[in-house]
This record gives sequence, C-alpha cells and structure tokens, in this order.
Amino acid sequence: MELKGRVVVVTGGTRGVGAGIARSFLAAGAEVAVCARRPPDRPVEEEGGREAAFTAVDLRDPAAVGEFLDGVAGRYGRLDCLVNNAGGTPYRLLGEGGPERHARVVALNLVAPLTASLAAYPWLRASRGSVVMIGSVSGTRPSPGTAAYGAAKAGLENLARSMAVEWAPEVRVNSLVLGMVRTELAHLHYGDGAGVAAVAATVPLGRLAEPADVGEAAVFLASDRAAYVSGASLLVHGGGERPAFLAAATANRGEAGGDGPAGPPR
Repeated sequence: MELKGRVVVVTGGTRGVGAGIARSFLAAGAEVAVCARRPPDRPVEEEGGREAAFTAVDLRDPAAVGEFLDGVAGRYGRLDCLVNNAGGTPYRLLGEGGPERHARVVALNLVAPLTASLAAYPWLRASRGSVVMIGSVSGTRPSPGTAAYGAAKAGLENLARSMAVEWAPEVRVNSLVLGMVRTELAHLHYGDGAGVAAVAATVPLGRLAEPADVGEAAVFLASDRAAYVSGASLLVHGGGERPAFLAAATANRGEAGGDGPAGPPR
C-alpha cells in the first residue's frame, strides 16, 4: 500500500492495459480515476473490492480534459500521477484511408497526452507528482500498417524527455515502452489461440506481457522508489524480438545461444 493517500488518473483505463494499470494502482492503495469515451461493462476494481471512479471524456477535446482533471483534483484535494495510456490504432497501410485518418491516430496518441499533461501540470506541480507515458516499441522500429501510430509513439517518448527537463524538479516524467500485451483484444492483432501462442514464442521471455506487468511498472515509476528517475524510458517488452537473421542464417547454427550464427573469429 505504498501509494495510500495518492490520487492517480489513468486515461483509457477501462479495459486492457489501462484497466490493468488502474488495478495495480488500486492495489497499491491509491485513489484512482479512469476516463474513456464509453463506460466499462463492469467497474474497474481490484481484488479487495476497491473501485476506480469513471468519467466519460473525449481526450481530443481540451476543454473536456481540463474539466475532468480539475474535477478529479477538486474531489480528492490533489493529483499525484497522470498515466497517459489512452491510444491505439487500426491496421491501415499508409496508402489507405487518406491523411485525415492517419492524423486522427496522431491526435489520439500524441496530441491528447500533451493536452492532458498540460491540464494536469498545476496539480502535479503542487503535489510534486509525476507523469507516466505509455509508449510502444512501435515508436522505435518500423511499423508497417501502423506507421502513424509508430510516429506518434516516437514523438511521445521525445515529448516525455522534454517535459522531464522543463518541469523539473517539481514534476517527474517517464515512459513505459511496451511490447506485445495479452488483452481481451489480442485476437484482433495476433489471431486465434494458436496465433497468440506463436507470437508469444518470438518473445525471449516466452510469453506476452499481462496488463498487470505494465501496471506494476507504472506503480514503480509513480512511487517514491523512483524519486530520482525522470526522463527515462523503461522497456517492458520481455527482452524484445530475436533478430530475424538468427533464424535465416545457414552458418554456425547452434554456436550462438543455439539459434543463430556465432560472431566472427577473433
């Protein structure tokens, strides 16, 4: 219960990764408020029965965002952490749909976190709190089919580092850079059970992340244990991805960890 008495907002906190983050903060003792455009099918709660408060908000509406965050801080008397989790994208090649659809992806995944952070800043400065950006490995590697999303996530990581410098020492800002996560929507990205298992086998740790894995990392960054951590990007990706050349090479197989070529002779 290391965050007892703290107040946390998780955007997009009604399902998937966001709900996992919210539950982790609840379990750590925090008061949690979540927002999304639509209410969850059931309240977001942790095992002890404590629930997150829900408000319907369109994060692309700056006035609504400001009203929501001021309302949370006014209700609890403070705001200690903003987790910018809301985001996502459909699979869409760059040549499909037109630029306005790609622009909407950027608006949700980059502009909306900036809008929320600016609205939360006065409250976070008063509490010497923190911002946690939920990024993606899509922002650090090519993202065919989700190029606008990858570009937005790359921008989000840079935004976090700039905010960390501008807002120090009152407000810490960090990023969680996520790999693949098993959520209720995993089948839309990876297919049926066999597809999910096959994708999980490509991760060095042998599985997809669970939302709780992300939540525990977010709690750490918001806690006093991370008091000297700001402007950092914490990779939560199970070790990343095995380089494709390891499986493709025909020389020295089995001499470098059993699955690829060894390095050149010295």
